[in-house]
Amino acid sequence: MRPGRVVLIVFLALVLSGVMLGTGIVIGNVVTANQEQAQLDPFYTPPSTLPEKPGVIIRTEALGADPQFGKGYRFLYSTTLQDGSMAVSGAMLFIPDLAAPAEGRKVVGWAHGTVGQGDACAPSRDPANGMKDLSGFLPEAMRQGWIVVATDYTGLGTPGPNFYLVGGQEARDVVYSVRAVVDAPEYSAGKEWITFGHSQGGHSALWTGHLAKQIDPDLRLLGVAAAAPAAELASITNAQWNNAVGWVIGPEVAVSWPAAYPNLSLDGMITSAGKSNYERLSNECITTAAIEGLVRAQIGQTFFTESPTQNPTWDAVLKEETPAPLPADMPMLLMQGTADTVVLPWPNADLQTSWCAAGSRISALWLAKINHMSIAVNSGPTAVSWMTEVFDHKTPASSCDSPLPIIEPGQ
Repeated sequence: MRPGRVVLIVFLALVLSGVMLGTGIVIGNVVTANQEQAQLDPFYTPPSTLPEKPGVIIRTEALGADPQFGKGYRFLYSTTLQDGSMAVSGAMLFIPDLAAPAEGRKVVGWAHGTVGQGDACAPSRDPANGMKDLSGFLPEAMRQGWIVVATDYTGLGTPGPNFYLVGGQEARDVVYSVRAVVDAPEYSAGKEWITFGHSQGGHSALWTGHLAKQIDPDLRLLGVAAAAPAAELASITNAQWNNAVGWVIGPEVAVSWPAAYPNLSLDGMITSAGKSNYERLSNECITTAAIEGLVRAQIGQTFFTESPTQNPTWDAVLKEETPAPLPADMPMLLMQGTADTVVLPWPNADLQTSWCAAGSRISALWLAKINHMSIAVNSGPTAVSWMTEVFDHKTPASSCDSPLPIIEPGQ
């Protein structure tokens, strides 16, 4: 056994011995969390008969967590799957205290990042964690009088499969969460809206930019904001498949992509350790999954046998789920931290360069020394300023001629 591995195992043993000292507290917290989730189960259980159309609120209740200058709610609403069948998703809803204008409130459709596929991971079922990424944006959005609606995505916290990094499903869930709020007269929502997402949610937001008009032509999507979007899937995968990130993202993809692409096989693509653990890990919430991923990577385990880009079938899905450049009439805000070790900076630098060359209208914010988890919060003020311009039907300044801080892989 290598000396480094011995040191790691000894270190983990010491950590675990320390954890055992607090076992009573840990067990107590787990029991409390399980009880809270069990109490929420009836709310998230769909009725025997679903609404006949998507974008309909099924039930609503107080979230138990209010933002500054507003009120928080959770709701269950109807959406559709890729085959057109009806499904349900949960969501958080934040309504400003400010009185609604005559033309109706502007709406922001938030798309969250990777959280894990277990029911307890759904943001609306765990608002203390679910609202963290919104903390740099939400209070000012309430001050502006905007509604913020935040889908959980289909199958996350509700029955049915969760289609992680499947752009069409993500877009439907985002669009129909907005439609549900617009059609509820008590919220005084107008039809103009912007989508904003982080990480996986950035992927969701970019796909929403492409598909929103097709999904619901009556709503008017004005722009797309994305913080550290998981967009350039092949580049990210090639760089991250054999490290801890592969252990976090891999299990979720291994569950969701074969559900969306039945011909996609796991055989030969996932290691024996991956096969033994992917279903369990996909249901762990992100912090727990990340800790295990770090440990497995440190002892030399990989989730994938090789980069999925080397497998023609997997590579085809990576390409299909990679969003194309947005058209010039759909303004975009790209925000990225240069210290991000999850969605690496250089693929999004490549995105900015290639999308600008293709005619996309991109405003960009590059923040030095900001990591993946911090970018959503730290970019909040810029997102609000940009959205204010877009909601006012102004043209935000383009960054397409500005120099990029990150241009080479590995930097």
